[in-house]
Amino acid sequence: MDFFPVFLKLSNKKVLVIGGGEVACRKVDLLLRAGASITLISPQLHPYLAGLADSSQLTWIEKEYESDDVTGFHQVWATTDIPSLNHQIFKDADAQRIWTNVVDDPGHCDFITPSMIDRTPIQVAVSSGGASPVLVRFIREKLETQLPQNLSLLAGYSGKQRQRIKQHFSTVDERRKFWERYFRLPEVENATSDEQLELAFQRLLNQPDTSSGSLYVIETGGDPELLTLKALRLMQQAEYVLYPKGNNDIFVDLCRRDAEREMYEGSTIKQQIATLLAKDLRVCILVPKHAAPCGLDAICDEYNSSLIPCLG
Repeated sequence: MDFFPVFLKLSNKKVLVIGGGEVACRKVDLLLRAGASITLISPQLHPYLAGLADSSQLTWIEKEYESDDVTGFHQVWATTDIPSLNHQIFKDADAQRIWTNVVDDPGHCDFITPSMIDRTPIQVAVSSGGASPVLVRFIREKLETQLPQNLSLLAGYSGKQRQRIKQHFSTVDERRKFWERYFRLPEVENATSDEQLELAFQRLLNQPDTSSGSLYVIETGGDPELLTLKALRLMQQAEYVLYPKGNNDIFVDLCRRDAEREMYEGSTIKQQIATLLAKDLRVCILVPKHAAPCGLDAICDEYNSSLIPCLG
């Protein structure tokens, strides 16, 4: 991992941008949306930036950069078209332990800006660490087609219900299961207003959760892209993942991130499943292709489950 992914709160933080051209325009626009208090140093200014300065959305200091200009800032952006100057800015800021970004120069960055999908307050960020910006843009375009436009509405509404849901459900597990059921409702997926979301919320709140433990048996192979959509969906729903000894691999990583994970062997699998299902957990067992543990067919029959095959 070349860069640790993190979201920074820049509201009212003092941010310095050096450079007044088109590159600075793009960065300033994002920083303003994050609520940063921006100071910009440059002898000349792009008309867009000049308009922001005239409307007091940023502070423009009309001069050439000097080494002590970085003092007192939380974050520094070097956006000039002179590499040697950008590197000097990075050196000056690094000496004062200030996080710095030299645009389009990952080797002189304490942090980088990813490609973003903004459904505020939902944000999705994708990065290649500067290795392949075109590929990242391609990935972002694919994600844009998958993420509904009403994510902002859903996030805003659900955030307002946190205290309300805590009063109704006493445990984190109960609350999580409610929200999982809620977000999968067709009327929620298609909602365009808080009123529609509230109707669905009240209806589901008054319905008892009759779900019990479930067993999902997923066949894996050599290529994770051959997993079916159903397999991926169930792997994301599972609360507990059982994987074969020595196979803590990409298929385990594709399962739900906060699911508990445990290794199994042929001699232990039946008891492990029985124990977990008795706790009403949703259990996913990953089975390598052509290497199913002995007695798996009987286990599937006993728990009314079936093997979901890997394509190919």
